[in-house]
Amino acid sequence: MRSTTSLSRSGSFGSKSSRDAAFDGGSGSQAAGHFEFRRRTTEDDEDELKWAAIERLPTFDRLRKGVLKHVADGGAGEVELQEIDVGKLGGTERKLLIESLLKVAEEDNEKLLRRIRHRTDAVGIKIPTVEIRFEGLSVEGDGYVGTSALPTLLNFVVNTVQRILGFCRAFSTKKRAVRIFHNISGIVKPSRMTLLLGPPGSGKTTLLKALSGKLDKNLRVSGRVTYCGHEFHEFVPQKTCAYISQHECLLGELTVRETLEFSSRCLGVGTKYDLLAELSRREKEAGIMPDLEVDAFMKATSISGQENQFVVDYVLKLLGLDLCANIIVGNDMRRGISGGQKKRVTTGEMLVGPAKVFLMDEISTGLDSSTTYQIVRFMKQMVHIMDVTMVISLLQPAPETYELFDDIILISENHIVYQGPRENVLEFFKNVGFKCPERKGVADFLQEVTSRNDQEQYWFRINEPYRYISVSEFVMYFKSFTMGRKLVEELMMPYDRSSVHPAALVKERYGISNKELMKACFGRELLLIKRNAFIYIFKSVQLTIMSIICMTMFFRTEMRVGHLIDGNKFYGALFYILINIMFNGISEMILTTQRLPVFYKERDSLLYPAWAFALPIWMLRVPISFGESFIWIALTYYTIGFAPSIDRFFKQFLTLVCINQMAQGLFRSIAAVARSVVAAPVVGMFMLLVIFVFGGFIIAKDDIQPWLIWGYYISPMMYAQNAIMINEFLDERWSGEATVGKALLKMRGMFVENKWYWISIGALIGFTIIYNTCFILALTYLDCKQPISFHSDNNCYFICPSMMQQL
Repeated sequence: MRSTTSLSRSGSFGSKSSRDAAFDGGSGSQAAGHFEFRRRTTEDDEDELKWAAIERLPTFDRLRKGVLKHVADGGAGEVELQEIDVGKLGGTERKLLIESLLKVAEEDNEKLLRRIRHRTDAVGIKIPTVEIRFEGLSVEGDGYVGTSALPTLLNFVVNTVQRILGFCRAFSTKKRAVRIFHNISGIVKPSRMTLLLGPPGSGKTTLLKALSGKLDKNLRVSGRVTYCGHEFHEFVPQKTCAYISQHECLLGELTVRETLEFSSRCLGVGTKYDLLAELSRREKEAGIMPDLEVDAFMKATSISGQENQFVVDYVLKLLGLDLCANIIVGNDMRRGISGGQKKRVTTGEMLVGPAKVFLMDEISTGLDSSTTYQIVRFMKQMVHIMDVTMVISLLQPAPETYELFDDIILISENHIVYQGPRENVLEFFKNVGFKCPERKGVADFLQEVTSRNDQEQYWFRINEPYRYISVSEFVMYFKSFTMGRKLVEELMMPYDRSSVHPAALVKERYGISNKELMKACFGRELLLIKRNAFIYIFKSVQLTIMSIICMTMFFRTEMRVGHLIDGNKFYGALFYILINIMFNGISEMILTTQRLPVFYKERDSLLYPAWAFALPIWMLRVPISFGESFIWIALTYYTIGFAPSIDRFFKQFLTLVCINQMAQGLFRSIAAVARSVVAAPVVGMFMLLVIFVFGGFIIAKDDIQPWLIWGYYISPMMYAQNAIMINEFLDERWSGEATVGKALLKMRGMFVENKWYWISIGALIGFTIIYNTCFILALTYLDCKQPISFHSDNNCYFICPSMMQQL
């Protein structure tokens, strides 16, 4: 049912008013005003009728229905009202709604947020807020000193041996404690924009990670970090807080929109749906009809599980990414968006979620000052109107960007020098004896005034000689400063836990159900396979070429059946097939290694668990294994002259599929354990060497030393060879009086009973399950970290990236 407004019906009335104006003189304006009144009244009546129809629906349907205005099809400017299902908005409808709400994003976003806040305040709904406190927080780690930190092969071997001996308490390693923070305290309040400042290496990243609960497990942490008086074990900090890294880790094959849609789908909507249900109930009881555009917006952003999320369109418009929404992100091998746009995509990945706390680490890297100003301005609107808690770390903000913040946290040399309102920071340093020049940016002044090399130029007490003020002295001065005393008083007063909003802290690890997580990851993996189709086509072409080479090397007219010498040729052909199918899985190791940084970022943000990432990869590679195995066997089986029986044909096909799946699982698990594009190929080649040596072809079973025979039975190559050899050489054509087939198998140390074919197939399937299980476990429990060195005080330290990023 569609109901049009009075715009079309009132056309004759408008014409009559124009004629009357020509005769009545000044009465024209009164007629126009009367027309406008009638049009507006009719529209309001129609709005109420449409809304009354929605109010009569059940709660579930009512929260999915909205009313929107749009131009009627074929109508000359006629506007009509239409009832829509906000969960099924198409691309055109989403675009029209966004354009009606945000004609000019810089001006209309604040109006939209105020309209939303006005709606919630009208019925007395309280917005959840989060206050963060950190008290006596200290963080330190261990690093190698001197030349031991240099990344050389000798140092790697020596340090590894020392760690092993140190674990056994037989030797002390050459490590030194590296202090990152020492006994710092502070409060981050909601509804106030907080700027985190500090020179490079001061510890900004470590502080943000400590507040978000994402510090490296190898670091030693003491002190308390609480959200609304609750410690980390009482809720899920990774879901309550969104940490945005300074490093962009994105999948280059996906478009900007696809990247944000996947993040939005996995993060879910949090408590938005429950809040909307309560809001709708109170409005219905009070007889309030909401703003229809705002109602449609809130409903569209509160429905989870959609593939096309409306909140993505909103964030794209807000961050200025709508123009490149359908362009792939790109990487070193694919041309995509710019570096600044990638930084905004990284920010958008978290903004599409339901978090109430945002900790942003140097989000302005690669952005010009104008774009940074606009983004920070949007963040300020969100903080002030929607009571969000936000800390943004910027290295050198422009003066106009600096003025957008309410509070400042200044860090230097492992200490917090100042924390408080932006208006009081210059007063504090003036009391100490330092003054910011008129033409100097305040942010630049704050980062230089604690430096020994730059401090003297800001000394303004003419009557007193300059002396260097250390960071420890600044900390003491701040404790006696007005803001410092006020901060201490607030920290001494415990937070009232009874006043915490039930929706403020998230208690569930994932935003959607396991089924929806699996569907989202499965859909993305299928899309990635399509985008990487060239790789799989190339592999198929490579297999085709290798199979052609194989069938010309081992041509059937050159090999006789039933002879021991020619049997060895068949044996070699089968082994050649095994090698090619086995090596064809190496590409999985490289592809997996390249995707690990993105996985670790998404896993640590609790977008999905490791199994939801690993299972789609495994499942979607099975059809590829069938295709690659079929290409090989279709070209080589009858050309080489293997057993003509059709059941033998399909048995060999099944063997090749199992071998390919086993190899893929093996190389994926190696990639997850090695976690490096350098280490993974080395480990992979070593594993292949061990598997082939103990496989029974290079060294026969009878030639293996008794104390190493266990290696023969745990080698998947042994079972692969037994399966494919038994399938061929136990065929009737090899079972004459001389039993050449069995003789050949016995000579090679193979089993000579048919049952071992199925035992070997079962073993290959078992190895496939074991390797993929190891892949999942490695993804679950191992972190992405590589040792990195840095220099300090003429010493070289060797630390992990989690410590490196804040230095």
